Parts: sequence; structure tokens; C-alpha cells
Amino acid sequence: MDSKVLENKAQPLGHYPHVKRVGDFIYVSGTSSRRPDNTHVGAKQDEEGNWQLDIRKQTRAVIENIGALLQSMDAGIEDIIDITTFLVNMQDFKGYNEVYGTFFDHKGPTRTTVAVHQLPHPNLLIEIKAIAYKPLA
Repeated sequence: MDSKVLENKAQPLGHYPHVKRVGDFIYVSGTSSRRPDNTHVGAKQDEEGNWQLDIRKQTRAVIENIGALLQSMDAGIEDIIDITTFLVNMQDFKGYNEVYGTFFDHKGPTRTTVAVHQLPHPNLLIEIKAIAYKPLA
């Protein structure tokens, strides 16, 4: 087994790795649009102090973050076989699904999308965990 916490990524909020390889399978912990400086892609504060949250920007950032985590294990998003997505609001499903479709088609990973009450930060609309399959050389 090989587990990694990448120093150039937002650090886990608890005692767990970003990514873990077990044989030919790679497990990616729940991933958000959080940057290493703890700001969030797709979360912008306006002049009045209100937060504008963008599901499309957050979805893209989450999938790109997952891709970077998989690269650390010599894999990529094309190796993902299963995705579980957590949305704070199912009203965001359409925007999420649009961006998801730019990365995957009907031959891509199996997928489950669930609504959750909240995520670890109020600026987060989405979190995704993934399982990839990449045979060891």
C-alpha cells in the first residue's frame, strides 16, 4: 500500500491521505475546490460581503484536483472507474452535470450523486471521491 499527502495541495482536514493505492486500485479521498492557501475556486466575495458560489467552476476545479492527485500515483482521470459526488444543493445538479460531461462520457466511471446537508466549509457546493484502476507495471 502506498498513501500520499501532497504538499502542493490543500492539506487534509484530518488524519487521512489525499490518495491511497491498494494493489491495482487507487482511492482518492473526498476532494473539493480548495486551494493550498485554503481559498476556494468558484467562491468570490462581492463588495457587500456576500459570497457568490459557482458550481461549474467548483466542479471543474474538483475534477482537476482529482486528476493531479491521480498523477501522483502515475494514473489519470481516464483510469477512474467509480465516482461519488456530494452536492449541498440538488439545484446545482444541472451545472455540475454539464461540467462533468466535458471530462467523461457514457463509457466513463460509474457515478453516484447524493445531496448532503453541508460540507466542511460554507463556500463548498461540491465534493467528489473517486476510485481508479491502474494495474501496477
